[in-house]
Amino acid sequence: MPIFRLPHEPVFPDPALAEQEGLLAVGGDLSPRRLLAAYAEGIFPWYSKGEPILWWSPDPRLVLDPAALHLSRSLRKTLRRGTYTITFDCAFHHVIRACARAREETGTWITRDMERAFIQLHRLGLAHSAEAWILDETVGAPQLVGGVYGLVLGAVFFGESMFSIRPDASKVAFVTLVDHLVALGCEMIDCQVASEHMMRFGAREMPRDQFLVSLRHALLKPMRSGSWR
Repeated sequence: MPIFRLPHEPVFPDPALAEQEGLLAVGGDLSPRRLLAAYAEGIFPWYSKGEPILWWSPDPRLVLDPAALHLSRSLRKTLRRGTYTITFDCAFHHVIRACARAREETGTWITRDMERAFIQLHRLGLAHSAEAWILDETVGAPQLVGGVYGLVLGAVFFGESMFSIRPDASKVAFVTLVDHLVALGCEMIDCQVASEHMMRFGAREMPRDQFLVSLRHALLKPMRSGSWR
């Protein structure tokens, strides 16, 4: 399969033309128009520092039905203890930076350009974060110890990344986020590629053509836009 070089206009080739591992196109930019066009077609950027922008549409796709979220017994106990306070959209910049730092040793796709792009989407009310806090008694102030961020289009949440520096902090943030998404009418959480971590929450692989059909239907049912603070 050929790898397509993107034109100046924010358009993409048919995802069915992607290579076996999901690579579809190269080039373009990370402008809001192009990113929104990509995600609406089931395509997302994923590349490392020093590489051109690479665009992917894997087959199969990992998807979580938010109404079918699975919680382990130990996580249920953590939730009952109320160890963490969860907020939304209060520290988006810090969450995305922490997600990038957590992966710097092994190589991260959250480049500085990607950070800036998603911060711009956040300012537009389209990218959101859930943050886990715990009281730092040494300074008498809350400390950010976990979080998750992603993009909302229609009734879909496109999960990007999460981080945790305390046990289960990111998991509690994610579970609280899913509850919030259900209340907003979210129908699907896109987890992109296979991950044991997300499969423990109940995520399942879906053939790309089936995912794209579900995506098109869900995009017709918009959730509330704007800040979640």
